[in-house]
Amino acid sequence: MEMLGQHSRKAGEPMLEIRFHGHSTVQLSSEGHSIIIDPFITGNGQATTKLADIQVSYILLTHGHQDHILDAVELAKQNEATIVTTHELATYLGWQGVQTIGMNLGGSLELPFGKVKMTQAFHSSGVILDDQKQIVYMGMPGGFIIEMGGKTVYHAGDTGLFGDMKMLGELHKIDLAFLPIGDLFTMGPEDAALAAQWVRADYVVPIHYNTFPPIVQDGDAFVAGLAKKDIQGKALKPGEELRLP
Repeated sequence: MEMLGQHSRKAGEPMLEIRFHGHSTVQLSSEGHSIIIDPFITGNGQATTKLADIQVSYILLTHGHQDHILDAVELAKQNEATIVTTHELATYLGWQGVQTIGMNLGGSLELPFGKVKMTQAFHSSGVILDDQKQIVYMGMPGGFIIEMGGKTVYHAGDTGLFGDMKMLGELHKIDLAFLPIGDLFTMGPEDAALAAQWVRADYVVPIHYNTFPPIVQDGDAFVAGLAKKDIQGKALKPGEELRLP
């Protein structure tokens, strides 16, 4: 497990542990709390973790596409966990027998592990019901600013590049940012590199790439490009972990 940051950790100082499960699925743990963002395990052939082995108390969902919510209900029932997402998606998933908290873009929420604020994202959001040939609108897509373990993490969700990423960098001291680089459905590497500069994160991890043929990208090349701009980062493999002291 790689340790980020140069300073030594003092006794009693919180530690944030990050585990990447592939695609856009990120698990954060600190001081006995664990949360997961956009759980997509059973449908991801690159995932190295079994769904039954994941223990979390909160599940954060950026939007309603299948590759971000596929395992949310099962994981919530398995852990008696609460799902936090947009109002429409929270309502839809609540009808399936799980505990939810609905919120919306720009809103923030205090939870036992820390604080979450929902940011805007430029994408779409809906559940496709193939048998009924219907698409159910699931509210606006978003991202999350998460304060946990004494650190601030930005998960951009699925998004294209947008100018207000500069504002996020001005309003928040972001320690770690997860940015999509897959292109076609989200930002590609070039736009994501610009986003990394705008959000001013100390460390950047690419997400939402290589899961399917249309979004194949070179994560290591992306990170090498960031290094040329004096931005630290790493292309994590599914199952790989980081620690933020």
